[in-house]
Amino acid sequence: MENDDVTTADGNRERIVAAAARLLAEGGTDAVSTRAVSAAAGVQPPTIYRLFGDKQGLLDAVVAHGFAAYLADKTAAEPTDDPVADLRAGWDLHVGLGLANPALYLLMYGQQRPGASSPAALDAFDVLAGHIRRIAEAGRLRVPEDRAAALVHAAGSGTTLALIATPEERRDPELSHTARDAVLAAITTDAPAAPEPGPAAAAVTLRAALPRTDALTASESALMREWLDRIAGQAR
Repeated sequence: MENDDVTTADGNRERIVAAAARLLAEGGTDAVSTRAVSAAAGVQPPTIYRLFGDKQGLLDAVVAHGFAAYLADKTAAEPTDDPVADLRAGWDLHVGLGLANPALYLLMYGQQRPGASSPAALDAFDVLAGHIRRIAEAGRLRVPEDRAAALVHAAGSGTTLALIATPEERRDPELSHTARDAVLAAITTDAPAAPEPGPAAAAVTLRAALPRTDALTASESALMREWLDRIAGQAR
């Protein structure tokens, strides 16, 4: 009996999230009312409150659902031997997500609470950080990994939000590509790397590869990271 209850709850949850996601896509946040969602999902309103607590809890679940679909697309593509090209493709996928699903994207990136990120948002950022790490390991990153990831995240989400806010007929089709290429030029170097990239670039590369060695103790690794971060901070 207990398993049947769990199965029913899971089924209700999936139907409610799917219904809320459809309403969100069709009419924005205002369309996601408890009454409308319950009617679309074929459940009673108290079921929504029992499973999600309130409307914000439901919207959080919709965001998590949207992020999961987005991450499935991002992680489905096999990495190539060019990590910069993979990051470029990831940028295009990100912008494409926003333009195809503007209401969902605004919930995901335009209405975040200060100082807080959802687990799904953190997972998405981890995927971006993985792209940056591969570029650093290839010796093609100009700046420290944390700064590069933060810059790509800020520029990518800002560009997408700007495009969403612009009427479709007035959008500059080259804006995203121009912003993308400017960011990549600021954080990466052309392959092959310059014969004498300097200590800052070398530190960035070694910092990326540091987790793959067990030659140092935990305290030695921490000290090495501190030194490399200090040297890498000299990169422009």
